[in-house]
Amino acid sequence: MTNRTYAGIDLGSNSCKLLICDADGKRLYMENFQTRLAEGMYKENKITDEAVERGLECFFKYRQLLDKYGVESQNMRAVTTAACRMAKNGEEFVKKVYDESLIRLEIIDGLEEAKLNLKGAMEHVWGKSKYVVVYDLGGGSTEVSLASNAKNPEIIYSVSIPWGARNSSEAFDLVEYNAERAMKLEVEVDKYVDDFLTKAELDKHQDICFVATSSTPLRLVSMIKDFGNYDRDRADGLVMTRKEMDDAIAKLLRSSRKELAKNPYVGDKRSYIFIAACIIFKRIYERLGLEEITASLKSAKDGIVAELIARDKGN
Repeated sequence: MTNRTYAGIDLGSNSCKLLICDADGKRLYMENFQTRLAEGMYKENKITDEAVERGLECFFKYRQLLDKYGVESQNMRAVTTAACRMAKNGEEFVKKVYDESLIRLEIIDGLEEAKLNLKGAMEHVWGKSKYVVVYDLGGGSTEVSLASNAKNPEIIYSVSIPWGARNSSEAFDLVEYNAERAMKLEVEVDKYVDDFLTKAELDKHQDICFVATSSTPLRLVSMIKDFGNYDRDRADGLVMTRKEMDDAIAKLLRSSRKELAKNPYVGDKRSYIFIAACIIFKRIYERLGLEEITASLKSAKDGIVAELIARDKGN
């Protein structure tokens, strides 16, 4: 048992995250590979040939890492989310990944995605409240969930918003900020958040901690705390107030794409999608009425590894 290693892989619409841990849950290796799987996908609803190649390159590299750390197939799980759920050639891509790397990708629905994110993200807020709201802003979708704040949390209600940083940036032409186009995106997001507020009966659950996963809150924390550059490990678990987020996002929305590319908290690759990410992120925390939020590096990949370790410990 003590020599076993475990791995979780989470392929999203913009990046693919790998986590490898030992049997005690200690992190041995972690990587975030920018596959940009959903780049150019919006018009034809297909993963482009270029994105397929980036994805295959990622999984070829991950195969080598899994072998290096001795991760056996039964001790790993690889999942993929919005891009493969939506793409006409999603299943075809999954087959290519297996043929090239022998890594079996599982296309999961929004509820399973929310459950895994919840398990990963809750470490920072256990015992701090009766309930927790976790939202994960991805490249092709955003999951928002209300759950009990417990070691084995029960999801009370969850909604999957079919807009993330990558697809909304392309669909609404939001590489740079435009008030009219931003409002159209906000209207789309509101439909789902309003549904969440109504069906989750959020006003009846008063004692709530709010947690946000993905790089957007981690980048905002790095900027707010003035780290000097994006530092996801240092930002993990830190809290931002609503005013701090408002001020940071207002500054970013005034930036051109080139300015964002030079911004040490954003960078060139992220500069094409960060305005859309900020619009979605801000709209959700406004509609939820929260005053502060905890940023979390831990997400679905961490939830996967935790489940695998618990399985072998009989928990």
